[in-house]
Amino acid sequence: MHGENMGLGTLLSHFGEDEKVQGAVTPPIFQNSLFLFDTVDELFHAMAVTPEGPPYHYSRVSNPTVALAENKIAAMEGAEGCKLLGSGMAAITLAVMSCVEAGSHAVVVDTCYGPLKSLLDEVLKRFGVTYTLVDGRDVDGVIDAIHPETTLVYLESPSSIVFRLQDIEAITKVCRERGITTAFDNTYNTPVFYNPIKHGIDIVCHSATKYMGGHSDITAGAICSDAKRINRILRHELNYVGSMLHPFPAWLLTRGLRSLALRMKRHEETGNTVANWIEQRPEVELVNHISLESFAQRELYLRMLGHSTGLFSFEPKVQEEARVKAFCNRLKLFGRGVSWGGFESLVVPIKVHALGMPEPRWTIRLFCGLEEPEDLIRDLQEAMVELG
Repeated sequence: MHGENMGLGTLLSHFGEDEKVQGAVTPPIFQNSLFLFDTVDELFHAMAVTPEGPPYHYSRVSNPTVALAENKIAAMEGAEGCKLLGSGMAAITLAVMSCVEAGSHAVVVDTCYGPLKSLLDEVLKRFGVTYTLVDGRDVDGVIDAIHPETTLVYLESPSSIVFRLQDIEAITKVCRERGITTAFDNTYNTPVFYNPIKHGIDIVCHSATKYMGGHSDITAGAICSDAKRINRILRHELNYVGSMLHPFPAWLLTRGLRSLALRMKRHEETGNTVANWIEQRPEVELVNHISLESFAQRELYLRMLGHSTGLFSFEPKVQEEARVKAFCNRLKLFGRGVSWGGFESLVVPIKVHALGMPEPRWTIRLFCGLEEPEDLIRDLQEAMVELG
């Protein structure tokens, strides 16, 4: 069944599932490490000609259960291919590694996912890869940071914690002209709300642990790109690192994908309701939520995205660490924990110091899950006494 003319909900429910194994409405889990063939020639053909399957030959490289989720994600992103990995960080790592070599330079948004900067500092630096951090909100600032040896521009819009946007089409236009690969973390938006490849991005990364999985019961990552690049990553970085997603979490991911579009609408509605309420609170200095009319990049948001999700942050006027922690500890429906994108609401305080900020600021990141927004607001209201 082809996905070109399918609505998103239909695609997530049916794409890639024309054949019902034994009539089962839910595809089975191929929990096997290898696949057998009648002849050696058939085995060699599977290994050499069709490394992504079918026919499948070894689950370190490809597997029917994993491929089903990969095909759905690729179709959503408008990509030629997708590979699933054991975590979002694995996806970021392999995507970056596929774009650099000794002497390469990368341009990276300053407020990207924090472990990416650690990867560059603690690992790739040892192999002669350098990088420049940029604010990202100024296109000229991104372009000016490009060196003759730049091979990668890494973007994340909105970016982590402070939710800054980049003008993707303006940046990718220049990068394509100069032969520089662009990579984009699309975890916040998901393919439901944004398709970076359609706007010039070469590689899209996801932490499928979050919205795609949606149930806080798997860790997974995804890389989406053109077929040539995906095949190259499969044959090199993925083949040697061996971080392919296992069949059972891939099966759970397919289950999560079926309700993705519905859940994203709910997260968006709840996030908007809660963010608008928080913005009116006297204890709050600033709310970093891209859908607010007060958002500094409102024009770019409307032109580029037009949708938001349940993840945002706010700066309390009080900057005392003990009071910030007391606020977070007082919350009952917001669990204190990392990650996000599941059914449960979460809170974490972070001391943020980014380009363009005169000094570090305590910032409280909230994720609004699938609870009723009125209950979340009541929980927040009771905890605000700690910030008053």
